Amino acid sequence: MKKYILFDHDGVLVDTEFWYYKAGERALADIGFTLDQEEYLRGMGNAIGTWAQARAAGIDEQTLDRQREVRDHYYQEHLQTEAIEIEGVVDALAELSKYVRMGIVTTAKRVDFEIIHEKRHIRQFMDFVLVREDYNLAKPHPEPYVTGLRRFGAGKEEALVVEDSSRGLNSAVAAGIDCAIVHNDFTKSQDFSRATHRIGSLSELTGIVLDSR
Repeated sequence: MKKYILFDHDGVLVDTEFWYYKAGERALADIGFTLDQEEYLRGMGNAIGTWAQARAAGIDEQTLDRQREVRDHYYQEHLQTEAIEIEGVVDALAELSKYVRMGIVTTAKRVDFEIIHEKRHIRQFMDFVLVREDYNLAKPHPEPYVTGLRRFGAGKEEALVVEDSSRGLNSAVAAGIDCAIVHNDFTKSQDFSRATHRIGSLSELTGIVLDSR
C-alpha cells in the first residue's frame, strides 16, 4: 500500500531541466566551448554534468569554477523570466493529498528552489522539502531518497518516487523504492527500463496509489 510519495522537483513539478542545461550551455559558450546536448543527457544518469565535457577538452578548474557562478546567474535569470509551469500539477497534487502524504527530494539548491516557489502553490501540499544542502551524496546515490523515507518514518514498500531522469530513477532503485517516471520531452531518451511505472502526467498517480490498496 502506497502511503507516501517522494517527488523529484525539476522536470516533475516545474519545467526547469531544459533551462538548467541552457544556463550551462550559455556559460560555456562565453568561453568559446560548445556543450553537446546528447552527451550531456547521457551523462545525467551518472551525475556527469555540464562541466565534464569542458574538463575533457582541457579547460582548467579555475575557469570552470568561475563559469559555474556565471551558470548560476543565467539559471536564476531563466527561472525568473521563462514559463516553467507544468499544466495540471497543482490539481494533481490536490487530488493526491486526499490519499497520501508527500515530500520533495531535489538536487536543486535552496536559493533556486526559493526563487521558483516564491509565487507558486506547490509547497502547500508537501510535508517537507529536501534540497541539495540537506544531504551529503547526490542522486544517483540512494541517500536523498533514504533521507526522505526517514523523514516520513516510512518503509520502502509504502513509498513511491516520482522522477523524470535516469539519475533520479537510479537513486530510487538503489534505495529500494518503486519509481514512476513521468514523461519529460527533454529527458525522454534516457534509460528508464528499471522504472515500476511510466506515466504521461501526474494525474495518473492517483490510480497507481488506489491500485496499491
